[in-house]
Amino acid sequence: MTPILYSFRRCPYAIRARLALAASGVQVELREIKLRDKPDAFLTVSPSATVPCLVAAGGVVDESLDIMLWALRQNDPDGWLDIPETGHAWIARNDGPFKHALDRVKYASRYPAEDRDTHLAQAIAHLTALDTALGDWLFGQPTLADFAMLPFIRQFAFIDKAWFDRQPWPHLHAWLERFLISDRFAAVMDKHAPWAEGDAPRLFP
Repeated sequence: MTPILYSFRRCPYAIRARLALAASGVQVELREIKLRDKPDAFLTVSPSATVPCLVAAGGVVDESLDIMLWALRQNDPDGWLDIPETGHAWIARNDGPFKHALDRVKYASRYPAEDRDTHLAQAIAHLTALDTALGDWLFGQPTLADFAMLPFIRQFAFIDKAWFDRQPWPHLHAWLERFLISDRFAAVMDKHAPWAEGDAPRLFP
């Protein structure tokens, strides 16, 4: 069977899953869903009821980083998996403390008991450290670490892009801009109508 990827275009977790699938060339059936109207077929297979969710012959893969690894372990023509342990540490910091802070800055009204400025300061500290670590890429060439993190840096940047652009992060700005104008990013951001039962399969990539 062709694996099925349930996705949502703007979700950073889904974006990074699509990036890895596109890089690997491993083809899936892409099913775009509406988060406010999740289809029964998706809810039946996804343990967390969140995107992305991959349904493959070997079972369900319900975490975006695991989907990236699933794809790249089958085919990794650009060597994304060739990273030191520090790359995995950066991903963990991105997915843990930084995403925690990002949510409380972007969606502050959902967390009325928490101080937005405290979380903003934590995000700034993380991004300042990342700017210091970056060259053109985190490890000299594009890897899993870059593309696992870039969708979240994009999400943070567009909370207030004018403010973000004023921050003293030259390497971070160049890294993000290179990603935003890339064919690689454009290729995973096509708009699709939400999937419905009975639709013809939409293959990706």
